[in-house]
Amino acid sequence: MLTGLSIRDFVLIDQLDLTFEEGLSVLTGETGAGKSIILDALGMACGARMEVGCIRPPADKASVTAHFSLQPTHLLFSFLKESDLEILADEDVIIRRVINKDGRSKAYINDQPVSVTLLREAGALLVEVHGQFETHGLLDAATHRPALDRFANIDTLPTEKAYADWQTALNAELDAQKKLHEAAQEQERLQETLEDLARLAPEQGEENRLQEQRQTLAGHEKLSFALSQSLNALQSDTGAEQALIEATRTLSKIEPLERITQTLVQLDLARDAVANAQSLLESLAHDIDRPPLSLEQVEDRLYALRSAARRYGTTVDELSALSEKISLQLSLLDQGESFLHTLAATTLQAKAHYEKMAGNLSALRQKAAKKLEAALQKELPPLKMDRAQFHIALLACAPSAMGLETVQFEVSTNPGMPMGPLHRIASGGELARFMLALKVILAQTGEATTLIFDEVDQGVGGAVAAAVGDRLAKLGTMLQVFVVTHSPQVAAKGAHHFKISKTIAQKVTRTVVQQLSLTQRREEIARMLAGEVITDSSRQAASELLAM
Repeated sequence: MLTGLSIRDFVLIDQLDLTFEEGLSVLTGETGAGKSIILDALGMACGARMEVGCIRPPADKASVTAHFSLQPTHLLFSFLKESDLEILADEDVIIRRVINKDGRSKAYINDQPVSVTLLREAGALLVEVHGQFETHGLLDAATHRPALDRFANIDTLPTEKAYADWQTALNAELDAQKKLHEAAQEQERLQETLEDLARLAPEQGEENRLQEQRQTLAGHEKLSFALSQSLNALQSDTGAEQALIEATRTLSKIEPLERITQTLVQLDLARDAVANAQSLLESLAHDIDRPPLSLEQVEDRLYALRSAARRYGTTVDELSALSEKISLQLSLLDQGESFLHTLAATTLQAKAHYEKMAGNLSALRQKAAKKLEAALQKELPPLKMDRAQFHIALLACAPSAMGLETVQFEVSTNPGMPMGPLHRIASGGELARFMLALKVILAQTGEATTLIFDEVDQGVGGAVAAAVGDRLAKLGTMLQVFVVTHSPQVAAKGAHHFKISKTIAQKVTRTVVQQLSLTQRREEIARMLAGEVITDSSRQAASELLAM
């Protein structure tokens, strides 16, 4: 509830600090005293649009601070958490708004800067205003469906879950249809790519192996030439072997001596070594002349692999994986129709379950609508609206998590006139009384714990005004209620009474607010009954009203 309101330099108020309590608080005063200024100040704190004209001269800014004490379960705390404002659920909520002379506006929640939009959304969860010209809450058709559901304690979670399951299944089916369509369009291209890769037959790590082979083969010609030259040197007429043969032949003609015999043995060994070397060179030359792949073939293969990698936007090592992926895509394409049938069956099943849950929800709402209609209709005659009719229309809409219908509160205030949306009622007084009747019934269904009624008693008096006061007092036992009133019958029902008056001192006009004692209340209500001259009979009548 609202526990305090501090106003600085706002319109006719220079400085004002008010404290409030639970129950029904009435605000009275003569016409033009500034009763609406208090409501406008609270509206400013809650994010209402304000102009620089609200700043009281000669001040350069106006500020309003509102203090609220809330239950830890109040929706505001979860709303603020979602908005990245960490406010403990056991601390008071303080909202503050400042408007500067240059038109700039600043907003704060518990001293944390926030946007005016966020302040307005938070304020709507705290205060609900019902007046002649501006109303919130139940006048917004978007609130009618949740209000009806809360009135009847309807659980919408099964329908919400069924809708989410249906949408999940439907999205999976649509996604599969899209992918299947895309795959079908690309089937020819995918098939050509797969055939191209099959012909190429890339292997993992093949690029590195080919690079190594190319480096080896690049030196092949140089190695072959060296081997050929070595063999020629050994095999020529002047080669090592022929020289050894000539040396052996010459020494053999000489009379054998021990040292010559040893030399001939070494020459034979040398001839054998040269023969072995020649044999090895011939073998090596034979192998080098017949490599598995030529340098040209290796380079062609490497070029083909790299060209394919560029063409398909991948690396050489990933070509084989690409081939497998395309094979899988084509396989899924072949199985696509069967897969789609399975998904479609799942979607139909989920849709049928949702329609069943939504149908149950519709039936509960229809029953709740009749109950709420009957309850509200009983509240109208005492409020001098016995000719008014109230109807709850369940309007078909596209399936959603909230069911198959929207809810709209409709009324007709005159016989023979068609039903119309609640917010189109012409009379401000009728509208305020209609909202009072609704709020009495739906008191526990809204988020706002502070309700404000601006001249809800307009155009009524006597027993009707007393009935308005009774209902406001009843509402005050459930929520914190403020009412701006000119009716003594309504004022007498208040648990707390504030008098707003205007003073002029040194050519400066100020609005002041005074919380009245019981004696002061009697005088104020007597003034409301008698006018300018308060009589003993008006005081007696005021005492009787207060005693009722």
